[in-house]
Amino acid sequence: MGFFSAILGFFGFGVGISIGLVAGYFLFIYFQPTNVEDPEIKPMVEQEQETLQRMFPEIPVWIKSPDFDRLDWLNKFLEYMWPYLDKAICKTARNIAKPIIAEQIPKYKIDSVEFETLTLGSLPPTFQGMKVYVTDEKELIMEPSVKWAGNPNVTVSVKAFGLKATVQVVDLQAFLLPRITLKPLVPSFPCFANIYVSLMEKPHVDFGLKLIGADLMSIPGVYRIVQDIIKDQVANMYLWPKTLEVPVLDMSKALKRPVGILHVKVLQAMKLKKKDLLGASDPYVKLKLTDDKLPSKKTTVKHKNLNPEWNEEFNMIVKDPDSQVLEINVYDWEQVGKHDKMGMNVISLKEVSPEEPKRFTLDLLKNMDPNDVQNEKSRGQIVLELTYKPFKEEDLAKGFEETQTVPKAPEGTPEGGGLLVVIVHEAQDVEGKYHTNPHVRLIFRGEEKKTKRIKKNRDPRWEDEFHFMVDEPPTNDRLHVEVLSTSSRNLLHQKESLGYIDINLGDVVANKRINERYHLIDSKNGRLQVELQWRTSQAG
Repeated sequence: MGFFSAILGFFGFGVGISIGLVAGYFLFIYFQPTNVEDPEIKPMVEQEQETLQRMFPEIPVWIKSPDFDRLDWLNKFLEYMWPYLDKAICKTARNIAKPIIAEQIPKYKIDSVEFETLTLGSLPPTFQGMKVYVTDEKELIMEPSVKWAGNPNVTVSVKAFGLKATVQVVDLQAFLLPRITLKPLVPSFPCFANIYVSLMEKPHVDFGLKLIGADLMSIPGVYRIVQDIIKDQVANMYLWPKTLEVPVLDMSKALKRPVGILHVKVLQAMKLKKKDLLGASDPYVKLKLTDDKLPSKKTTVKHKNLNPEWNEEFNMIVKDPDSQVLEINVYDWEQVGKHDKMGMNVISLKEVSPEEPKRFTLDLLKNMDPNDVQNEKSRGQIVLELTYKPFKEEDLAKGFEETQTVPKAPEGTPEGGGLLVVIVHEAQDVEGKYHTNPHVRLIFRGEEKKTKRIKKNRDPRWEDEFHFMVDEPPTNDRLHVEVLSTSSRNLLHQKESLGYIDINLGDVVANKRINERYHLIDSKNGRLQVELQWRTSQAG
């Protein structure tokens, strides 16, 4: 009986479990509660403060401040690159600190100071967000919010009077809001000449400091004293408006600023070849420096003369005497048709010593190809005298504040006059009816100059600079600036105006420098940024 009772009990248990599971399934499916509501979805801005705290224990700055941009991509980049950046930064820090320590330790009678260990740990800093400012100047201003809860290990050993002490810095936390300015922006890599760093608020720095294994920061009162000292010292050095300047490029070369004046005197030409049918020529000379956007200088025309004498002088602005070359071209003037080229030659500015006049007698060539046999043919000679006058070093050195001042006019500027500098920066929302290939035309006192043409662009950027030498201040003059579009494909409408402005130069003479964004006349939304400078013999 005991055996049969066990068998029946087993089957009863199995059957009961099966029936129970089936019944429970049907009850769960067919008897769901009817008072269940869909969850309410709210925008984050409508959430209560407690809810937001549960969702975000620390609210990112790009949520609290809409003008901050997210930098998830940069944080991901730092995460992958941090092991390599750690080694590179520590190596650079050792190299910088070594000579500084060697210079300072004799003052305090210390035998040596060495890094036993130096690592920034495995946790990279985090960029919570970044604010970018847009100005009309040649600069880029950024304000990143940086937080770093790192695990560095910096151990320094100090030896003095036969004793050795070991100091260790651990568990570093730093919260910073720096302002980084890249200025000025230049057309040479890395496209900015200086980096300026300043702090917009006092930084928060927290760390552990161990001396011979004991945590000094746990001593009552030491933590607060160290915090105050660090904040005050850093604030005194770098709190805005104070800045840390890091030079990147040489300013004069990066900005391609004028570094001197080349005085050219065209004396004469000899034994020129006949170009006209009547057995004579009408020669004149064109002078131009390479890498210079200014128009060529021209002498007068000497009619029917194969041995002309000019004795005419010209001043040309030099930006790089090591690479620039003076191109000399002699043409035969024609009243109708194209002027015939009679010959050419070049002079490298490296051949001209500063402040020393040098005379050159050059054979005229067809071109500068040394393998061209036609250059063996005699075309006559030309005689010139060159003098290079470099600017003084103090005039070339410009700091952060001085970059906004107007430099002096070059030597040779007419007394009482000056140099009008026009810099065409960029345009926005310019659009033509038939085509949009914009360039800018400047007209001042009948002299016309043009920027380069940019194809199919409603927001072109030129950064072209033009100079107008005048005998007297243009107080009552106007500068006509017009944005034009040209196209050779549209035969009926090859040229059209995209808008224009007339700038009263009296304001420029009074203020020395104006950098404004003008709304174009006869344009729906077009704007043009133009910078004007009035340079005289005295710096502005």
